[in-house]
Amino acid sequence: MTPPTIHPLPVSWEECKLRGWKELDILLVTGDAYVDHPSFGVALIGRYLEHHGYKVAILSQPLYTSNKDFKSFPSPKLFCGITGGNLDSVVANYTGNGKVRDTDAYSPGGQPWRSAEKNKNNRFRPDRAALVYSNLARSAFPDTPIVLGGLEASLRRFTHYDYKQNKLRASILTDAKADLLIYGMGEHAILDIARKRAANKPLENIRGCCERLTEKQLQERFQEDTSTTNSTLLSLPSFEEITADSKLFLDAELALDAHGRAASEKIILQKQQSHWVIQYPASSPLTTRELDALYELPYTRLPHPSTPDIPALRMIKDSVTIVRGCSGNCSFCAITRHQGATVQSRSIESITDECKTLAAMDDFKGTISDLGGPTANLYGTSCAIGGCKKQDCLYPKLCKHLVIDEKRFIKLLDKVASIENIRHVFISSGLRMELLLRTPSLLQKLIKKHIPGVMKIAPEHSSDEVLRLMHKEPHNLLKRFINHCESLSKNAGKQLKFVPYVISSHPGCTDKHAQEMADDMAKLGMQISKFQDFTPTPGTISTAMYVTGLDRDSKKPIYVARDANMRRTQRDLIERRFRQKNQKSSLTRKPKPYRKK
Repeated sequence: MTPPTIHPLPVSWEECKLRGWKELDILLVTGDAYVDHPSFGVALIGRYLEHHGYKVAILSQPLYTSNKDFKSFPSPKLFCGITGGNLDSVVANYTGNGKVRDTDAYSPGGQPWRSAEKNKNNRFRPDRAALVYSNLARSAFPDTPIVLGGLEASLRRFTHYDYKQNKLRASILTDAKADLLIYGMGEHAILDIARKRAANKPLENIRGCCERLTEKQLQERFQEDTSTTNSTLLSLPSFEEITADSKLFLDAELALDAHGRAASEKIILQKQQSHWVIQYPASSPLTTRELDALYELPYTRLPHPSTPDIPALRMIKDSVTIVRGCSGNCSFCAITRHQGATVQSRSIESITDECKTLAAMDDFKGTISDLGGPTANLYGTSCAIGGCKKQDCLYPKLCKHLVIDEKRFIKLLDKVASIENIRHVFISSGLRMELLLRTPSLLQKLIKKHIPGVMKIAPEHSSDEVLRLMHKEPHNLLKRFINHCESLSKNAGKQLKFVPYVISSHPGCTDKHAQEMADDMAKLGMQISKFQDFTPTPGTISTAMYVTGLDRDSKKPIYVARDANMRRTQRDLIERRFRQKNQKSSLTRKPKPYRKK
């Protein structure tokens, strides 16, 4: 039997009418080009809502100088959902040093500009896209609830730092004057919203959501809910207090971090000028069955025909997500803040079914480029005691209650490798070294068959002091790991190369630390080819240290390389060390014998 043809979600009202629709339930607006692939958040959410019976359309990269593109659709019956895209729009538009990026992997052809004219109104994606789109949606659909979601909104839901403007900003929810903000992975929350709207119920007290309330509304809400007491509330310093004393910004970020990792049931409050942001407890993580069902929805796995060339898809089209969430809690990373610290793994059957779908596609070349996620080898891990308030499974050492299912990961690799038309299965996502040392059979298997030429590792730094600020394991772990891998690769008769990813100019990293890191990597025989300046993105504790200049643990002052010259100095120190190494290597290399032509 011929399988049914899968069509992308409609991207215009004309496409909606071709389906026989006379009204639209939900319009999803995104700063990315629409790619109907589960690695793109708007496609995943759109298909999820479609699966539950709602008429969903996508408005992709609309013009933002007017509401013309918004008004090309009728007012959505239930709500308008808005996301900046897979990346924070400021990160997508600017480097960590504030320079305009000349590429955008999520836009047609990788071009950030709609035409040859390069000005701020001619980009495919505006700065602070969720805010801009929300204002346009409000003007186009004045009676339709506006719901913010995605990474940008999730990490900007409270007072946050904007590195392009170099200032603290209020919650994007209050700035945008939207009705709701979904934080984290939003499947449960967005379905609750759709059902409440369809039943004509108020959008209140929804898990995984933030509301914007006036002082009067806040008092009325808590007077009605007699179960709400000070013991069930977490009150953060207000926007005004934080802007008056930036030290409070670190206190607020640490409180949010602890609250999120503990899966606390407390309601969070933060005063934002004349309004309050109120955050209800997080949605429950998806079960394995729910996660499987999400990835088994029908996707074309292609860009919409109107925008066929999207570089971001080329990077991930032959990869498969196997795990969600991360319990690593690195200071500089926002994954835990957004996806949560609870690790959710798909079943082997669901993953292999998706790989079979990939292998049957006309353009498949025989290689699964990645079975991964935020941290690939957290796949299958769980907690022996069912979780704890700390939920810090990897720092300062592996928790004794962390259950690592090495056999499950090996079984997954074998199952996928046995699929017809698949010749290679690689793991290209990040791998935690301390976990690999605890799973020797898996590590040996990866080295022998599942590493694409080089092993990408992320030590981030080599100074124990900087690593502590990063919330990462000490430097001696890297030495042990490299030595162990070299021994395994030698026994396997395979030459293994390492590509270390490191961060320069992280808060607390001095020029001396940068020089020591370059020396340490060189002594271990590694060439630093991938490193970047620390970027103070919203929603991380490292950003709070950058803003305040304070140690996350002791609250004492630390060195912060804030301006471009200070950051360039650290880059030059690293690059100079490896230029010298390469020059020395070329001088000692034996010359090729002369051969007469």
